[in-house]
Amino acid sequence: MDPIRVGIVGASPDRGWAARAHVPALRVLPDFRITAVGTSRADSAQRARRLFGAEHAFTDPGELAAHPEVDLVAITVKVPAHAELIRAAVAAGKHVYCEWPLALDVAEAEALARLAEDAGVQHVVGLQTRYAPAVVRARQLIAEGFVGEPVSATVYSARELGAGTHVPGWAAYTLDRNTGAGVVEVLGGHTLDVVEYLIGDVIDVSARLATPHRQAFIEDTGATIEVTSPNHLLLDAITARGVVVSAHIHDSKVSNGRTRIEISGTAGDLAIVSAAGGPSGISLSELVLSGSRGAGQWESLPSVDPLADMSLGTEAGTVARLYAALARDVRSGTTTVPTFDDGVRVHRLLDTIAASADTGRRLSIP
Repeated sequence: MDPIRVGIVGASPDRGWAARAHVPALRVLPDFRITAVGTSRADSAQRARRLFGAEHAFTDPGELAAHPEVDLVAITVKVPAHAELIRAAVAAGKHVYCEWPLALDVAEAEALARLAEDAGVQHVVGLQTRYAPAVVRARQLIAEGFVGEPVSATVYSARELGAGTHVPGWAAYTLDRNTGAGVVEVLGGHTLDVVEYLIGDVIDVSARLATPHRQAFIEDTGATIEVTSPNHLLLDAITARGVVVSAHIHDSKVSNGRTRIEISGTAGDLAIVSAAGGPSGISLSELVLSGSRGAGQWESLPSVDPLADMSLGTEAGTVARLYAALARDVRSGTTTVPTFDDGVRVHRLLDTIAASADTGRRLSIP
């Protein structure tokens, strides 16, 4: 079959998630071809076109989406622009891949999910950590009974962003709650989606959000900015199957950022752990899996990477696996990838966490 032709909105030639993950992922997959790129400036769009090997460059995302040589629109810009860009892609009848977070809030996410569903296009949200080989293998082992009946999940995930007192310039926008890209939305969303993917949906939560420092120093410029987005999430939750979940997720370490998700059951335990020395945050880290049964010691549990021979890094590798699954869905008419409906589910969870923290009450997920 002909390759699925992709137009990338937010394809900066200088830096950004598109250049780090989407472009290298798409280049190695024969089911895809990058035909169009879009940025906010004509000069950068043309540089991106040349750098990424696309035929077309745009500054108007509506024109990119409407172009006849684009089948799939990939949206890799900041969250406040997602809704407008999704609407443009859906209006053009194109499949759409939107990075996580899907939207600024639940209501916006629900409206976008309905819009895409009514249009009959394939829609996928960038919860790509589901495709990390360690996560895929852990899900298989849980289904096969490796841990027996799951009883608890203990989660710790932290990124190195200066203990909340100083941050690099690229991360400054994440400290503004109006951007929808703080620790709760990004790190919390990616991490808790993996937890639910493994042990089932959370049905109620008791949560606390904290912002220990209300100002932060920007390393690149020396400026001081107000911090309005929480950088600590503490969670006590339970799933529909009665699995208890405890989590501490935060952006406030000066060293040794890492992730560990430990699932304990009646027959054994599994642990998904970020590899030492790599980027912090579950969606950016190489993950390794280990397990223990009965009174046994922890042992490494190898996982299979279907794209191992393509020499992709961790970031591009997980995105490539998601794209590969999307190609199969587009070809067959199936739906196996995380869709906008999955994005709505995570948004509901995060909104309930925020409401629990505001009210000091334990709340059910709508």
